[in-house]
Amino acid sequence: MKYKILEETIVYNGYFQLFEADIKHELFNGSSVQVKRLAFERGDSAAILLYETDSRSFLLTGQFRYPTCKHNKGWIREIVAGSIESGEDPETCIIREVREELGYDISKPKLIHTFYTSPGGCTERMFLYYSEVCRKDKKFSGGGTAKENEDIQQVRIPESGIKEELSSLEDAKTIIAFQWFLLNRI
Repeated sequence: MKYKILEETIVYNGYFQLFEADIKHELFNGSSVQVKRLAFERGDSAAILLYETDSRSFLLTGQFRYPTCKHNKGWIREIVAGSIESGEDPETCIIREVREELGYDISKPKLIHTFYTSPGGCTERMFLYYSEVCRKDKKFSGGGTAKENEDIQQVRIPESGIKEELSSLEDAKTIIAFQWFLLNRI
């Protein structure tokens, strides 16, 4: 099926960008339609399910997330993740994020899936990885970066409690990662 972006403009240009486009695209019945659409440009991200073998636990983060305040949350548990910086590949990004957020040194994480986070309105793709570590791999303090005012707490979830944890998690990438693990037990 074909589409054509007739016009695209930036309607907001701050930390993120918001685009508005006039698009003409084919319909499943063979005809076509012209529509206006908005897209939130946030950039791509990388995330990782980190498993600590000697404690048989998953290592997550606990941190404040402003958008969740709309639903009276504030703090949530999620796997390590971060925005891919300009010129950075997803693997380099996730290695950096693990060091910054939890203090572990990893190499060669396994890419398990790439997906859109919210394709109805956001351009972001998430590169989801898996890696195993042990306690001796903790070489840095973690907790986030001061320049970003991050305050990140390490959260351990025992492998034996993963199914019970799934019902209380609210972060999609973390739910996807745990479900992947349950389906593909290493």
